[in-house]
Amino acid sequence: MYITTNPEKKVLYVGMTNNLRVRILQHTENKGKPDSFAGKYYCYNLVYYEHFTHVDHAIAREKQVKKWRREKKVALIKSENPTWRFLNNEI
Repeated sequence: MYITTNPEKKVLYVGMTNNLRVRILQHTENKGKPDSFAGKYYCYNLVYYEHFTHVDHAIAREKQVKKWRREKKVALIKSENPTWRFLNNEI
C-alpha cells in the first residue's frame, strides 16, 4: 500500500501494488494524462508506503486508508515522513 502526491503536495493518491518501483515509474510516465486519477493530478511523488506479505492484507489496508479524510492520511504520512520527502529514489 502506498501514497503518492503531486509536486505541490495538494492531492493524495492511495494505491496498492506488488512492485512499488514499477508502479511509481508508471505513475511518473502517466503524469498529466487525464485517463487516470494519478495521471490527471500529477500524483507521482511517493511519500508513504507499507509492505505486506499477504496481498489480501494490502488490499484491506488500501481500502481502509482510501476511506479516510485527508487529515488522517496526512497524519499517517507525517508519522513516518514528517517533511513529506519524496521517496521515489529510495525504493
